[in-house]
Amino acid sequence: MLSEEPVRASLLITCLVDTLFPDVGRASVAVLERVGVTVDVPLEQTCCGQMHQNAGHRSDARRLMRRTIDAFADAEVVVSPSPSCAAQVVHHYPALADASGDPGLAREARALAARTRDLSTFLLDDLGVEDVAAPGFPHAVTYHPTCHGLRLLGIGDRPQRLLSRVPGIELRELPQAESCCGFGGTFAVTNADVSTAMMTDKLRHAADTGAEILTAADSSCLMHLAGGLSRTRSRMRAMHYVEILAGESRS
Repeated sequence: MLSEEPVRASLLITCLVDTLFPDVGRASVAVLERVGVTVDVPLEQTCCGQMHQNAGHRSDARRLMRRTIDAFADAEVVVSPSPSCAAQVVHHYPALADASGDPGLAREARALAARTRDLSTFLLDDLGVEDVAAPGFPHAVTYHPTCHGLRLLGIGDRPQRLLSRVPGIELRELPQAESCCGFGGTFAVTNADVSTAMMTDKLRHAADTGAEILTAADSSCLMHLAGGLSRTRSRMRAMHYVEILAGESRS
């Protein structure tokens, strides 16, 4: 399953996970360690700068990029349980650095981008692991592919492939899965009515599956969807897929 060479990974935990969803971070470490990876979490990391860039604050985003590059300077590979933050590093850091006019920064940004992986891509493509020896999860689950993972990173069905190997799980296909949930970071604030309408459509499709758990790869999107589930008093619960792989319970 793994090569005999020791594998080390540095976790880009994301500010949202660190401050609001620490269980996702713990689950990520648990899964990686279970398949033989030595994990470190650089304490110097803060925010990747995605929301600053999305709001048009490029100078702030660039400062946070500089901090992230420095925090992961010694990392062999950087792994994140958030495709949106991984996409910020992989796709947007090189452009941000180019715009700075600093060739050295541009080289560092591209080097970090080349070493950064979404968690599911790291497990399947880099390690060749499809079965992470997850404990049983006897629940019906439907998976929402979040936009950054789907469109920028192209992670495809990798999370579903990992979930399909979990004992007892019942995966149910989500109708119109590729439509956006409506979060979009600051979009949910600046375009609240449109965002809510998109979320309502997504949750209606999820309810049509009859699943107990709505899962995804981004805590930000799950936070948005969980708010909608709570307001409608739905019995469905939102849960990051790595928590399922780690063996978290939802009774």
